[in-house]
Amino acid sequence: MTKPEFISPLQWQQVDALAGNVTTDQAIWLSGYFAGVGHSLRRSAGGGAEAVTVARPTPATRTLTVLVGTETGNSTALSRTLVEAARARGITAEAINMADYKPRRLKDEQDLLVVVSTYGEGDPPQTAVGFFEFLEGRKAPKLPQLRFAVLGLGDSTYEHYCEAGKRIDRRLEELGAERLTDRADLDVDFEDGAAAWIETAVARLAPAETGAAPAFASAVAATPVDATAVFDRKHPFLATVIENLVLTGRGSSKETRHVELSLAGSGITYRPGDTIGIVPQNDPELVATLLDRLALAAAAPVSVRQRQTTLGEALGRDYEITAATPRFLEQWAKLSDADALKALTAADAGEARMAYLRGHHVLDIVEQFPVAGLEPEALLAGLRPLQPRLYSIASSLEAAPEEAHLTVSTVRYDLHGRPRTGVASGFLAGLGEEAQVPVYVQPSGHFHLPADDTAIIMVGAGTGVAPYRAFMQEREARGAAGHSWLFFGERNFRSDFLYQVEWQALLASGALSRMDVAFSRDGAGKVYVQDRLRRQGRDVYAWLEEGATLYVCGDASAMAPDVQAALTDIVAEHGGLGREAAGEFLAGLQRDRRYLLDVY
Repeated sequence: MTKPEFISPLQWQQVDALAGNVTTDQAIWLSGYFAGVGHSLRRSAGGGAEAVTVARPTPATRTLTVLVGTETGNSTALSRTLVEAARARGITAEAINMADYKPRRLKDEQDLLVVVSTYGEGDPPQTAVGFFEFLEGRKAPKLPQLRFAVLGLGDSTYEHYCEAGKRIDRRLEELGAERLTDRADLDVDFEDGAAAWIETAVARLAPAETGAAPAFASAVAATPVDATAVFDRKHPFLATVIENLVLTGRGSSKETRHVELSLAGSGITYRPGDTIGIVPQNDPELVATLLDRLALAAAAPVSVRQRQTTLGEALGRDYEITAATPRFLEQWAKLSDADALKALTAADAGEARMAYLRGHHVLDIVEQFPVAGLEPEALLAGLRPLQPRLYSIASSLEAAPEEAHLTVSTVRYDLHGRPRTGVASGFLAGLGEEAQVPVYVQPSGHFHLPADDTAIIMVGAGTGVAPYRAFMQEREARGAAGHSWLFFGERNFRSDFLYQVEWQALLASGALSRMDVAFSRDGAGKVYVQDRLRRQGRDVYAWLEEGATLYVCGDASAMAPDVQAALTDIVAEHGGLGREAAGEFLAGLQRDRRYLLDVY
């Protein structure tokens, strides 16, 4: 860096020496400190050239905890921005995952900012369940000393939108805490709303006399570039497709694909258990059909986030045009003036609204309630930005350097007599070799391997086996001593035994110690992974007692609860415990990061 002319050689020497002897956190705090010094100099100078005294910014006397509850990592990224913004104001701040937070600390907290996502139908993230149980239970303390604010992330296509954030917000108020600013409930396109909320929240935390620069802007400007985060959801890497093949065999009732992507030249790294974000494009045929039904021209000029493009390009790359959202329903009710749609937007019509949206896509709605003379901007105003989709990485860099492998179930079904395809899975299914796809890595906050000498039990159904392929590649490459046991479930042995040859080779080499499979449609009665767990219950409990880490990956609505019920039965039976005590045993494993879930 070149010395500016307005800094003397001695000053430059002092600054350069300081810069080479500070941590990242110290550098961020110092940027806010000197911003405050500069502001004070300008104020005391009254706009003139000379200043007599410098009013140094007074550091905050209160401490800030940023509490994070996350499933996909978005909350974690926002919490880092929050901490950086606070430190730039001179506020002592730290971010803690709810999974690692000691709830009894609450009575000693001074300022608390919560960033939490909602999982499924109004539930907290799996790693945050223990914190929610404490906060909403009888042992939660009164908190008259606490100032707080809540930022909730969610998906408005679910009925209980941002419910986890709402629960924390209500409960902290009930416990007597003082709300710093209104709760924000943010949809999947959360970036702009989060930035505004962070700036407001941190400004209200900062002491008035600091005179520091605006918190959010200072924090962003002072944040050093992390080489591992050069490619993200806003700036993805164009990965080349190496291989794209169907894993399922002839006669299968589903299509599951194995997709290999080249990361060569990107510098991207990941750990087994991380996910990869795919930035998809909408089906061109769907775009054309939608434009035809709306009588709009693909070449019509539109503006998307201050970027000039065409309507056809915008619908293909920038907006969600498959699943309808409450936002679209409200917009189309206004445009069509349809009483049926207006009724669905009423505050008390939540259940009916969600049922309708589950059964009707954007195309269905515009066909059912046509609007004449529609302007392109009016259409786009009701659509959400097209969001990346996350997939578990099914490979290890130890086994496949500069590559990322995916296991993708292609979503295909009929609705109202018309074939439908999942946005991202259909996009990936249509990619040939040498095609390019925008990607980025989303690190997992919890779903990683333990020490090499620790035993692991892996429970997965369907594509839920993907991270376990990465686990076993990593363990085999490192010669891990810990035993490994896989429970895998699918529909049929002959057509749906994903990566069968690889598992058999791992068993033969001893890298995989045991494997139990369940093929639900092969016998007279359906058998699932939870049934195999129960059959091996004695050994499963013995492994857990001896320190094994347990993983569950797959469907959240049925498989994960059924596996939880089976594990409760196993612990109760073989541990000689009642069901309540067995539940507490499993909760203890979760708190100790020995029972980890990656469900969707």
